[in-house]
Amino acid sequence: MSMRIAFTEQTIPGWKRGVLKVGSSLLAGDGGLSPRNAQHLAAFVEACQAQGRELVIVSSGAVAAGRAILQAALHATPRPGAAMAERQALAALGQAKLMAFWQGFFARPVAQVLLTHDDVRNRRRYLNARATLRELLRCGALPIVNENDTVSVDELKLGDNDTLGAIVAALIDADVLFIATDIDGLYDADPRAYPTARPMERVTDPGDSILAMAGGAGSNVGTGGMRTKILAAQRAGAAGIDTVLFNGTLEAVSRALAEGRLSGTRLVAARSRVAARKHWLRHAPVEQGAAILIDAGAAAALIDKGASLLPIGVADAQGEFRRGDLVEVICVDAGRTRSVARGVTQYSAADIRRIARRRSQDIESILGYNYGDTIVHRDDLSLHASNPNEVADV
Repeated sequence: MSMRIAFTEQTIPGWKRGVLKVGSSLLAGDGGLSPRNAQHLAAFVEACQAQGRELVIVSSGAVAAGRAILQAALHATPRPGAAMAERQALAALGQAKLMAFWQGFFARPVAQVLLTHDDVRNRRRYLNARATLRELLRCGALPIVNENDTVSVDELKLGDNDTLGAIVAALIDADVLFIATDIDGLYDADPRAYPTARPMERVTDPGDSILAMAGGAGSNVGTGGMRTKILAAQRAGAAGIDTVLFNGTLEAVSRALAEGRLSGTRLVAARSRVAARKHWLRHAPVEQGAAILIDAGAAAALIDKGASLLPIGVADAQGEFRRGDLVEVICVDAGRTRSVARGVTQYSAADIRRIARRRSQDIESILGYNYGDTIVHRDDLSLHASNPNEVADV
């Protein structure tokens, strides 16, 4: 029998923040979860952390762990005809086991983060989830993310964990999404059926032709759920995030990956993460009539220094909007108004009216809570390219 054509090693660009998605096929073993592959994947995470990089793990395996508990500890077997309720119950049983499983590989604490459909569809909950994940990374914990299967239903599920990995990558502004799978990478045909299938080591902006190559649902062309991985890469690419597919069953591949060497497939986003974010900020619709009014000093800090917008430079809020809405930022100076930027606000219009002209450290004492020191962070701000002296029609 012919040997499968191997991937050649390539160098991947430097990165600072990433997401590692680990599927249940890599964790499942006799009687529940197996450390066989998790050990070297955890070593990859630790090596990256030692290099000053940040990683979030998106991990399957709660249902498999729950099934083992059900059978071993409770001496029960799954009921026929109750698939969704059964899966939710198994996830509830297995989630703690999954967290304990991952904690066993790390000296630093791991943190469980369960996301639902509403957490990524509702803008305020999206921002809260992002703030939580960023704070966990800042304090040195390792977030372990999974979908909250105990409350999800089919019509509101986020989908497979490949998709969840892409969602989390965008959520935390990651540079790269790593998808550990049980095959070497993407081929131009099913390598199990066609031994001469050629490795696809680099794909730029994967489109419909690549998706078709990966096969459809139930197709005998798709390998290892490769279609969902391409869909995840497309979603990540829309946010300017590269995706890396690699064989998570091979310790040598994981070790080399920690050193910036990939034997697998790199799916390259068409534009950078920053460019994708700024494009969204420039072209997404703003809330009708919503604006934050700032003074000339704040406008100069935004334009000349690339600063974030602080409450001290805010004069007022115009219209009604909520935390997480995209609004205009308008400079009011000597009776003249000009729109200088647009951005995602961390505070509602009502909150901004209360903290306008106040110091950042006073926010919590005034509101009773604090979403951060900035009204609009510079990462969530897009400056207008027009003449700064042009009077806006507002």
